[in-house]
Amino acid sequence: MSVVKVSELVGSSDENWTEAVNNAVLEASKNSDDILGVEVTNFTASIENGRVVEYRANIKIASHF
Repeated sequence: MSVVKVSELVGSSDENWTEAVNNAVLEASKNSDDILGVEVTNFTASIENGRVVEYRANIKIASHF
């Protein structure tokens, strides 16, 4: 039997959503060397003057417990 821990994170970027996901995974990897996968659950963005200024990705990271 194995146990998997799931953590929810929000990554952000001023470039795009892919970078927002990568930033969250990179931050999670600082605390766990055994990340098994990631699920992107939501994309959001902040708008200023009619333009996207910050991309955000809500993710779930699975790792061995």
